[in-house]
Amino acid sequence: MKSKVWLFKPIFYVLIILSVVLTLLTGLFRSADNTILFYIEASLTTVVILFVIIKLRHIQKDIKLFLQNMGQTLTSAQQKTLTAFPIPVLVATKKGEIVWYNTLFQKSTMGQDDMYGCNIDEIIPNIDMDNLAGSEGYEIEFRDHMFTVYAVESLERETPLVVFYFNDDTRLKKIAQEFEDTRPSVGVIMIDNCEELLQAAKESERAQLIGRIEYLLIQYVAASNGLLKKLERDKYLMVVEEKYLRTMIDNRFDVLDKVREIVVGDNLMPATLSIGIGRGAPNLRESEQMARQALEMALGRGGDQAAVRNVNGYEFFGGVSKGIEKRTKVKTRIVASALMELIEGSDNVMIMGHQFADLDCLGAAVGLLKGVRMMGKPVSIVLNKERNLAQPLYERLVNNGYEDAFLDPAMAVGLITKKTLLIVVDTHIQHILESEEVYTACKNVVVIDHHRKMVGHIDRSVIFYHEPYASSASEMVTELLQYFGENRSIGRLEAEALLAGIMLDTRNFVLRTGVRTFEAAAYLRKLGADTVEVRKLFANSMESYQHKTQLVAAAEIYKGCAVATTSSSNEDIKLVAPQAADELLNINGVDASFVMYEYEGGTSFSARSMGAMNVQLIMEKMGGGGHQTMAGAQLAGVSIEDARQRLFKAIDEYHTENAAKQQKALTN
Repeated sequence: MKSKVWLFKPIFYVLIILSVVLTLLTGLFRSADNTILFYIEASLTTVVILFVIIKLRHIQKDIKLFLQNMGQTLTSAQQKTLTAFPIPVLVATKKGEIVWYNTLFQKSTMGQDDMYGCNIDEIIPNIDMDNLAGSEGYEIEFRDHMFTVYAVESLERETPLVVFYFNDDTRLKKIAQEFEDTRPSVGVIMIDNCEELLQAAKESERAQLIGRIEYLLIQYVAASNGLLKKLERDKYLMVVEEKYLRTMIDNRFDVLDKVREIVVGDNLMPATLSIGIGRGAPNLRESEQMARQALEMALGRGGDQAAVRNVNGYEFFGGVSKGIEKRTKVKTRIVASALMELIEGSDNVMIMGHQFADLDCLGAAVGLLKGVRMMGKPVSIVLNKERNLAQPLYERLVNNGYEDAFLDPAMAVGLITKKTLLIVVDTHIQHILESEEVYTACKNVVVIDHHRKMVGHIDRSVIFYHEPYASSASEMVTELLQYFGENRSIGRLEAEALLAGIMLDTRNFVLRTGVRTFEAAAYLRKLGADTVEVRKLFANSMESYQHKTQLVAAAEIYKGCAVATTSSSNEDIKLVAPQAADELLNINGVDASFVMYEYEGGTSFSARSMGAMNVQLIMEKMGGGGHQTMAGAQLAGVSIEDARQRLFKAIDEYHTENAAKQQKALTN
């Protein structure tokens, strides 16, 4: 306990001790000549010590009485009320000096100690005595008790006082904490690639493979005192208490890493899990619904991760591995059939992508436009003709008879009817659509996208065709068009537009390519797509090329990441930035690249990697998203320098999390 403000200062005790020490020294070195002097000194020192102790007690008593009398400046009725009050009460000055407290406060908090003259800060740390008005109470812990403290100011006298009421709610808070700790949360666990694992494994190894995964899940849930129930061959239901769920979250669902290490026989394909958790729901039914929504979100982001859904949104853990391609085309055929039915039942069709449409966005839109035209329905593409990143493709389309196929967003709104079908391509996020007004006005919406699912996605679509394993929206559209009918083949121009979209998002078939990517490219090549003509769509102007070179030359290296910034306001910056990010990956020792540029009062990011680092996780820390190898973000109202510091912090956090995970794997 801190010293009381009205006690003697320690210097007086130091002087007393020095007197005793000097007397003892005199005694040790005394001779026959100074023996009398020693006894005189010893006697005087003893008298002084006794006098100081007695005087100190009197002073303490007098000051305590004074402070008690000060507390009694309350009216007699008020003091009797506070003394007999059924909860602990304490009175202090505005400076925080304790001047009075009732008997119950003494018994319940202080025991044999007293606190007259002490500062209230010892009980309620960091309290602002000058700003107590409207206080909703202070939650404190003091000597094994938990209190909610309420303060009432009394300013009617010369010395303003503050009355503190201590509501001892230790028992209630312990019960509340126990209730919170034991609240159940429902989780749904799914083996992402169960079908692929079983196909790759030998017949004799399949049961062993699934058995090892199930054993690991049983051990994981049992360690949390939870319940695990198998629902299907690849799906499980989990129920755990909140206190154990917190441990799972603190460990970042390390079962994801353990399952990935399971290898049976010669099958080197890693097993991956997706986990959805419903947390904080008022009942088990809602928790289970939230868990399924979270699982859908985890799968939509590529799997191999856990998503925790609570009342405030989502938390994500894992997602570091590359998504495994789904080889079945059954879903594609079903979606194509349903899409054709919607097209047949509509008055007209509008196709729209994201703002600043790129080659993948416009290529997918053109492919669908041709397919809808072959079905005999009016169709158009909603596009800002001035603000897009696919100007070479747009100009080629206009020069080949597609000029009337494009609508400005403002014009498109006036053509919408109750039976208008809107097909959204290459995005599933509402706020980055080319026109939110068009989306809001259309009652029937179809979404076709390959980006990892993000919070705030379009949630009122008739069809939500989402494949995070696909390389591009153009690949997805190419597959859909193959089920539109044998006599409905697109032409060479549309095939080249789709191939350009695939080449853009795969960086010329280097990243995020699967078997179906090459199958789609082969189909387009069969339809007459010329790779030389496609390559021309990627050509830059001399000014753009020089700008890209300047960005690359000015880059700095930070923890294996190449970071380039520019304050240039050139119109081509949104096109040049991702190209510069791609170029930076060619530098030895660079695992990821980030290009930052000022745009519309904020800072935009273009992030790329070759797979060694997950730039999606880093961009999500910045409020953005994307894929493991291609992502981006926008920070409104943030300067380049502030954004740069935030990026470095996000990179540090990413490395720290990965290092902790690797260290844990080694210890296990």
